[in-house]
Amino acid sequence: MPPEQPAPKLVQHPRQRFREGSERVALGARRRAARAYAELEVSSNFTFLAGASHPEELVQRASELGQAAIGITDTNSLAGVVRGHVAAKELGFAYRVGCRLTFDRDGDPDLAPDGPGDRPASVLVYPTDLASYGSLCRLLTLGKRRATKGSCSLGRADLMDHACGLLAICVPPTVAGHAQPPDAAFARLVTDLREAFDDDRLSIAARALYGPDDRHHLARLARLSERLAVPLVATGDVHYHARERRELQDVLTCIRHGCTLDAAGLRLFPNAERHLKPPEAMGRLFEPYPQALDRSLEIAERAGGFSLDQLSYDYPHEVVDEGCTPMQSLIARTFEGAAERYPGGLPDKVRANIEHEFELIRDLGYAPYFLTVYDLVRFARSRGILCQGRGAAANSAVCYCLGVTSVDPARIDLLFERFVSKERGEPPDIDVDFEHERREEVIQYLYAKYGRERCGLTAVVITYRSRSAIREVGKVVGLSLDLIDRLAKDVDWWHEEVGREERVRAMGLDPAEPTLRRTFQLVGELLGFPRHLSQHVGGFVMTEGLLSELVPIENAAMEDRTVIEWDKDDIEALGILKVDVLALGMLTCVQKAFDLVDAAGGSARAGRPLALHTVPAEDPEVYDMVCAADTVGVFQIESRAQMTMLPRLRPRCFYDLVIEVAIVRPGPIQGDMVHPYLRRRSGEEPIEYPGPEVERVLGKTLGVPLFQEQAMAMAMVAGGFTPGEADRLRRAMAAWKRKTTKLEEMTAKLKVNLLANGYGADFAERFIRQLHGFSEYGFPESHAASFALIVYVSSWLKRWHPAAFAAALINSQPMGFYAPAQIVTDAREHGVDVRPVDVSFSGVDCRLEGEEPGTPADERRGGSAVRLGLRLVRGLNSADAERIERAVTRRRAARSLEHAAVPFASIEELWRESGASATGLRQLAYADAFASLGLDRQRALWAVRALDERAHDTGGGAPTLWDVYEQEALVDSPSASAAPIASDGSDGADPLLPEVGPLDRVLHDYSALGLSLASHPMAFLREELATQGVIATAELADEERLAHGTPCSVAGLVLVRQRPATASGVVFITLEDEGGVANLIVRPKVFEANRAAARHGTVILARGTVERAGSVVHVLAKELECLDDRLMALASQSRDFH
Repeated sequence: MPPEQPAPKLVQHPRQRFREGSERVALGARRRAARAYAELEVSSNFTFLAGASHPEELVQRASELGQAAIGITDTNSLAGVVRGHVAAKELGFAYRVGCRLTFDRDGDPDLAPDGPGDRPASVLVYPTDLASYGSLCRLLTLGKRRATKGSCSLGRADLMDHACGLLAICVPPTVAGHAQPPDAAFARLVTDLREAFDDDRLSIAARALYGPDDRHHLARLARLSERLAVPLVATGDVHYHARERRELQDVLTCIRHGCTLDAAGLRLFPNAERHLKPPEAMGRLFEPYPQALDRSLEIAERAGGFSLDQLSYDYPHEVVDEGCTPMQSLIARTFEGAAERYPGGLPDKVRANIEHEFELIRDLGYAPYFLTVYDLVRFARSRGILCQGRGAAANSAVCYCLGVTSVDPARIDLLFERFVSKERGEPPDIDVDFEHERREEVIQYLYAKYGRERCGLTAVVITYRSRSAIREVGKVVGLSLDLIDRLAKDVDWWHEEVGREERVRAMGLDPAEPTLRRTFQLVGELLGFPRHLSQHVGGFVMTEGLLSELVPIENAAMEDRTVIEWDKDDIEALGILKVDVLALGMLTCVQKAFDLVDAAGGSARAGRPLALHTVPAEDPEVYDMVCAADTVGVFQIESRAQMTMLPRLRPRCFYDLVIEVAIVRPGPIQGDMVHPYLRRRSGEEPIEYPGPEVERVLGKTLGVPLFQEQAMAMAMVAGGFTPGEADRLRRAMAAWKRKTTKLEEMTAKLKVNLLANGYGADFAERFIRQLHGFSEYGFPESHAASFALIVYVSSWLKRWHPAAFAAALINSQPMGFYAPAQIVTDAREHGVDVRPVDVSFSGVDCRLEGEEPGTPADERRGGSAVRLGLRLVRGLNSADAERIERAVTRRRAARSLEHAAVPFASIEELWRESGASATGLRQLAYADAFASLGLDRQRALWAVRALDERAHDTGGGAPTLWDVYEQEALVDSPSASAAPIASDGSDGADPLLPEVGPLDRVLHDYSALGLSLASHPMAFLREELATQGVIATAELADEERLAHGTPCSVAGLVLVRQRPATASGVVFITLEDEGGVANLIVRPKVFEANRAAARHGTVILARGTVERAGSVVHVLAKELECLDDRLMALASQSRDFH
């Protein structure tokens, strides 16, 4: 289940900030400098853990100071150049693309001093045209593909091979933070590069950084410059835009070196002079060498021959039919698909939609893009990989006919401009979900088809958030590790602000203490800073030409993955298209459930093998189950909020599910759309429309706009907006929370238009409020429709094949709201026999067992029992699990054994034949997985101890010291009630092993498997809890005894904690006991007053009052108590704030 709303970026991409009007800089604020200068040696914070300013901060400051231009030269990287480019365009300032190259393949130790604060010689390079930029990207790709993720391995010969059209500046090494006079090694570097960089393209960097011997250093550089006939250029070695960032830069340096500020010594710069300076200041520093300042202007002017605006994106040609244009190929594929989608003939409405879309696609040149996505989906389906397009693409009839989406355009109202718009001037964005366990096949298909030089995943910039910043800064300033851990764990994801006085005091700390105050200040500055690049969840860029000439490509941390250096905002800013190859766990679950049902012969109800389109539609019994909120494990409607809504909305058809998916979202809730819709649906409020055109748009949702498309359509039909203006309104709604003024501007115009078109003031005001509600994350109808299809299919599986559905859910973990323990509990409540993990019968995955012979085909439920799989055994690595499954399968085949027969007589026999490690067998023994061999947990652990682990141990999966202690305590602990128990150990001894009580057995089950089939831990506390007036959760259903407002107390294991953005700080906690669940409402003051239990408790007791609305019951908590000490061995099972 994805979060209700994506976590906002702490620092927005400059494209978003400038486009949305949240940040404007008056060009008139730029000062006029008496002395011209361009800063060409600048490290932004995309030289990770070195630069202490964002690229846009540097660009803006350089503009304010009156510099002629700025060139950001991050080390071996172009990751930040788009941000600088976008900011400079908005400011009308000269920005030059550059890069600092370092070399590790030359074997010249004199160029790489090795002191703690030393930096090797390097070369700054600037492209002068599109060809040289492509050469620079290829060079960086070469170095990055040679190295591991985040590294670059280059030699000066590599640079010389790619020197054509590049300008270069040789930068001398530094020692202890000070520039060093040129030596013979540096002179050799300049000499070597001079021939490659002919036509006056090479310079020598000269710095004046208030070092102890700047004058002598500059004089020696000047002599070297004259001797080699290579000009000097003044640079500032800038690492931050303003002097105030010096301390943060020191912190970043310490993080990079893994030391504290007190121990940093010469690793830190000796002063605060690595900031941007006005040209007059640079003129004073370089007064004896004015030609060095002039040279900066010459380089900036020549580097101005290239801009990122010159980059162009061309689609791959492979997807176009031979002898056809891309549009001809698209038309052919579309109508081929339409014939399959509509065997009875293409409806007129859909044909009209297709023709309209063709016109826009043709005018905007997007046909190859649609064909590229079609090819991707075609491949997946040829391999039996379940997939479905979603999001805005579901507004496209063309996408439906191509098989990209599964939502029939005849069933919903399409708004293609939500997907593609002439006025928007931006590429469409198609998201396709694939089974999460098979998506890698699709990714590798793309790499194989287009090659590593023509495609790659987009990057994600991983930035510092509160917890990571506290941990890093805390270590640097010297806080104790236990204090750092307390501070970090006290931060909630919804509060990025750190050091709040009341929270610090609540922890027993003094917020005025200098070190703490300094820590919080530095953490605040570090928030939003890039830490490193990671890979996007699935955004792929594919090109006709070399992608490695558009952007450098590097190796990902994952094997066989390569990633470009730009993120999705960067490529969007440059008009480069991507296809999102996404993973959806529920698609994996659905496909696995289909396979289990088909294999068990249970697909007779569908009449043919199960697939998304063959699941019987509009089944009343499925909707009965959904209306009862019996939806644990069901896609999208398994959360507490959705379960609360289901009995009120009572879905009875597919479109009701579309509404259900969309209505429990911040947009409709904040826009006061939910209650009016429910009242109208139940007949409590009349349905009124101010005109027929509004009824056409809002008729399906009873006059209440619930979807983004409806808001856009209303703006067009009632407010007179063009499709492009309506799309800009959508974007303004999405940006409103970032404090932009764009939404206010557009809604003001919309209100004027509504009034001018004859709509009443009340209607106009209500619609404007609803638009502001959508700014809190409203769902598009197209997206909701795509998800609703999976909602229905997963509901159908749960209703008619609960065993297969439960097995598939567990086999697809991790996913969804609920852990395997709750899935198993729910399955058993639906009559499914769940059988324990056992080496003789369990495979790696859960499987179905026990279909009774002679069951009529139309009554088969896909197997009546679920055998839990070895995948549930904690600490058992997959290799050992597979070895055991293969050994059992071989033994059964060799001896023609029935499934019920036990294939091995002892653990030692299984160990020798399977080759599994003794470590793995120990984990299986602790999971009580040898019952078929006549061994309980203790005797199995004793038997494993007798094995010679060195004989067959394959390594991996080794237990921690605590694991060993905990497990061996079962067989070593003395006990007054010890009883003689035989062992199958090789020595034939019958040791006295202590008996284990029922509670301990359950707790050991939870420790080993995360669940227990024997009992629930809370059952052992029931008698004690009853004496305190604590009721079982099942008793909450008794409306007569526990009416609304009745005081009550409940207790249980914490399953889920949620804090929706729309709930005004309220936290919802779901508790589970042996009889069911209770949903708690915890208001902010109660949460803070009981923070330890509310935030961290595994087992909690809640005292409060019953909140009852129809069949929906909550407990409004007044007080929370942590009961973890009653079940100390129980680890947390909850899934919090996801």
